[in-house]
Amino acid sequence: MKLDTRAISISLVILATIGVFYVLVVGKAFLVPLAVALMIWYVINAMSRSFAKIIPWIKQPNWISMLLAILSIGLFISLTVDLIQNNVANVQESIPKYRDNFNNISNKISQLLPSQAVDNLPKFSELLKGVEFAPILTSFTDNVVAMISNITLVLIYVAFMLAEQGTFRKKISEIFPDQAKRGSVMSILSHAQEDIQTYLWIKSVTSIVTGLVSYFILKLVGVDFAAFWAFTIFMLNFIPTVGSIIATLFPAMLALIQFDTLLPFLVVLIGVGSIQVFVGNVLEPKLMGNSLNVSPFVVMMSLTLWGSIWGIAGMFLSVPITVMMLIVFAHFDRTRYIAVLLSGDGSLKFAKQTEKALEDIKN
Repeated sequence: MKLDTRAISISLVILATIGVFYVLVVGKAFLVPLAVALMIWYVINAMSRSFAKIIPWIKQPNWISMLLAILSIGLFISLTVDLIQNNVANVQESIPKYRDNFNNISNKISQLLPSQAVDNLPKFSELLKGVEFAPILTSFTDNVVAMISNITLVLIYVAFMLAEQGTFRKKISEIFPDQAKRGSVMSILSHAQEDIQTYLWIKSVTSIVTGLVSYFILKLVGVDFAAFWAFTIFMLNFIPTVGSIIATLFPAMLALIQFDTLLPFLVVLIGVGSIQVFVGNVLEPKLMGNSLNVSPFVVMMSLTLWGSIWGIAGMFLSVPITVMMLIVFAHFDRTRYIAVLLSGDGSLKFAKQTEKALEDIKN
């Protein structure tokens, strides 16, 4: 009987998992804008609290700090859309010129190689000429445009979230009249909010630093559309590991096909790559410490999983979603082992703090 019960439980878990992934894939058009809106809502509230701390005459978050946060996010989104729309068209117009430059470089490389080496590498020049950067750049710019195509829907979601957040605590109180349960739910939400905001703030600061330094390098070399590529580097840094690699390769590839020599390509590759290595391996770990406590392997698995389900948007959201899952799993006895597996060192300090708070409430 026990075996049958266990088999039924396992079967239900498998079916539930399949059902969840089916909904995530089929409901992508609805869920992705909603998830992005949730992240923007988090950022707006974090900025509101920051403005309340920075401005002396605002003692706590209120409508003034919230208005400043909304205006700041609105200005950022407006500048972003304008930058992308202006530069994507220019990049696509320059693709034929870049193709010709790349073909010239291919011919030069073929001529520099010893004849014996060329013989040992059949059709080497044809292979180089067959590499087309135009489709790569076109695909990249199309993906960037697609990311902002649903911006109106996202902003509508954000507006409704902001309008209803004042009644959120009242709803929680009605749903969980028991004080202990209500305290547990509020603790989960509070820790999720704090950790996600910590991640977003630190990633924003480090990405801004990376983007600015990369902009000066690109400007110094003379790479076309330096501001656009610096902004792209800033955005791609929110994607763990893979984003840094792509953020280095794209401007380096552009330098390769823009100039007739390899020196600009090497300068951009080494310069931007060094900044990425410094920020990713020195600056970010120093700022974050163990605040998130998520296993690096889990981060990579999450990046792959959410990227395969939701594409580029899933890559951006992979870490916040993983952090939220870790916090939720840690607050329930039956799922705590999953949180331990997801954590970096196996410790769940925030869960212990919540347990102590609940004990205080009961006493």
